[in-house]
Amino acid sequence: MSFAPAYPLLYQALKPLFPHCLWSGDESRPTIALTFDDGPHPRYTPPLLETLERYGVTASFFWLGACVQRSPTVARAIFEQGHWLGLHGYDHRSFPLLSAAALQQTLAQTQAEITQTCQLPSTSVRDVRPPYGLFTPHTLTLLQQWQYRPVMWSVVPEDWVRPGATKVVQRILQQVRNGSIIVLHDGAHGGADVAETVAQLLPLLLAQGYRFVTIDQLWQERLASRQNGRSHTDVAP
Repeated sequence: MSFAPAYPLLYQALKPLFPHCLWSGDESRPTIALTFDDGPHPRYTPPLLETLERYGVTASFFWLGACVQRSPTVARAIFEQGHWLGLHGYDHRSFPLLSAAALQQTLAQTQAEITQTCQLPSTSVRDVRPPYGLFTPHTLTLLQQWQYRPVMWSVVPEDWVRPGATKVVQRILQQVRNGSIIVLHDGAHGGADVAETVAQLLPLLLAQGYRFVTIDQLWQERLASRQNGRSHTDVAP
């Protein structure tokens, strides 16, 4: 049974309830953030990187600390290609099931793996996407207390169940709009199809006039909008 049709409804319901999360960007601008979870993967990520480079697209990757530890060369290649980096926990445990101490540890371990591997300042990776998209208000309070930025999504084509690249692309095209945050997977679940999916998807979205930005750029747009006193439906108060 596919839950893909439910994700747009879930996004619409949760976004106004949790405005401090980044769910999407500015609906007045033809920008899209293409994001990938659960990597880096030694087999699936390199061909994905080649595809992104071929089309000149910069994406955002939310990494598992354990995967960075296993594939440091791939992780460095992603960073050196200019993609934005975020945290997805060390081993994909659901955040609401963790104690505050365990949550802090899984984030700190992942941050340490990334910053050491990519030779970055120790606190430079602050964006966090919860595994399975699961969080509670208490989770968000802790993330804010620890100065992390929670990142969610607006387009979830359920690629991890492997319906095929063509089906995933079809689902994305049905849902995408200005400011969309698309989530795909380059890890063990879904990663086998990710390069083909992106190879089909990118020329279609580029032909529609969309411009690809990073998660950090969406945060910066939101901050600028608030400072300028502008009001958009996709800018949190």
